[in-house]
Amino acid sequence: MGNGEKAEETCIKTTNNGNDSHEHPEIAGGCNCSPCVALDGIKEEHGCNQRASTEHNLAQVGTQYLVPSTLHDEDDDFPEGGLRAWLVVVGCWCAMFMVFGVVNSTAAFQDYFSSHQLRDHTPGQIGWIFSTNLFLVFFCGIYVGKVFDAYGPWPLRIMIAAGSTAIVLSMVLLSFCTEYWHFMLDYGVLGGLGGALLNPPAYAAIGHFFKRRCGFATGIACTSGSLGGIIIPFMLQALLPKIGFAWSTRVLGLLLLVTAIPANLFVTKRLPPDTKELTVFPDLTSLKDPKFALCTLGVFLMEWGLFVPIAYISSYTTSQGLGSSFGFTALALLNVGSFFGRLLPGFVADRIGRFNIIIVTIALCVVTVLGIWLPAGDSKAVIIVFAISFGFASGSNLGLLAVCVSQLCKVEDYGRYFATCYSIASLG
Repeated sequence: MGNGEKAEETCIKTTNNGNDSHEHPEIAGGCNCSPCVALDGIKEEHGCNQRASTEHNLAQVGTQYLVPSTLHDEDDDFPEGGLRAWLVVVGCWCAMFMVFGVVNSTAAFQDYFSSHQLRDHTPGQIGWIFSTNLFLVFFCGIYVGKVFDAYGPWPLRIMIAAGSTAIVLSMVLLSFCTEYWHFMLDYGVLGGLGGALLNPPAYAAIGHFFKRRCGFATGIACTSGSLGGIIIPFMLQALLPKIGFAWSTRVLGLLLLVTAIPANLFVTKRLPPDTKELTVFPDLTSLKDPKFALCTLGVFLMEWGLFVPIAYISSYTTSQGLGSSFGFTALALLNVGSFFGRLLPGFVADRIGRFNIIIVTIALCVVTVLGIWLPAGDSKAVIIVFAISFGFASGSNLGLLAVCVSQLCKVEDYGRYFATCYSIASLG
């Protein structure tokens, strides 16, 4: 590193620390850093070489020139890998498994409830249980995201521990549910609140360690939801005939408890807390940014229809006379497609643009629903093709949405922006 580069670094650090004076080592030929160049222009304009004038005007021009330099060097501050960063991804993977592994198995639960404990209720009434769960996961996240940004690692650990406990407890208590209101309070409310405590930190923590490779890292973490959507339906299909519903959900609760351990150990944040005032009211000021407002509208419209096939594909196959066993298989195949849809597009999106890829995958969702699912009827082959193709397209959207939001805000505001976006989307 040459003397000029050392001088520029010293100047930037001095001014960033809030000092009015502009000091750097004496260098032959003068300093070429942006603040010095700006100050030289001021001194020539006013004909003043006195130090006092230089110090006085530095406050006026320092920030103007330092901000672009700081933004230019931001990418160098992110680890983009290393043991600590990848352990955070592992922890986030486990946290997302607890939330979206269960969410992506909704169709299996819906189909079982409608033919057993809740057979006297309509599919629409049963659907409100799962809708309440998703609503709370996303809507209550607006408060969790603000807490993530405003405080250090220990409050984050408390949230992760509380969310993990709520989800595991919800699954264990599910074994005792017999009435509609039991399922609503346990699965809908308790499970939803637990998911809300885990969801924003699981996405935002990755953004503290990855920027250039954020799409790829987030895609890896998001594959957990797809694997959960494969493992849980097959677990239920194998266990229900042998040990019954009660013990099947307890075994599932044990699986969630195992994944809760890495989530509590590894999910953390790297950047200092945001000093903005924390209030109990939702912060919607971020919607003043037209780009973020339009992105939020797009997420709202997408989420409105995205979970319909995920929630009803098993019930659909049963209604077509194909049997509940094939319904479990179709749901698993959908999540197989979703696994690759979360992983591969995230890798490509880091290179050719996150918004570019998500536009393509949303269009692919429309094509698969209108062109494959609607005319499918009772054809197993067509339903299989739809499940895999829609799973791939929808998985891409779920994995990339958070990364797209991260491009529209500062890293220290990521939790708040992400939670605001999804709390609005939850209304759909």
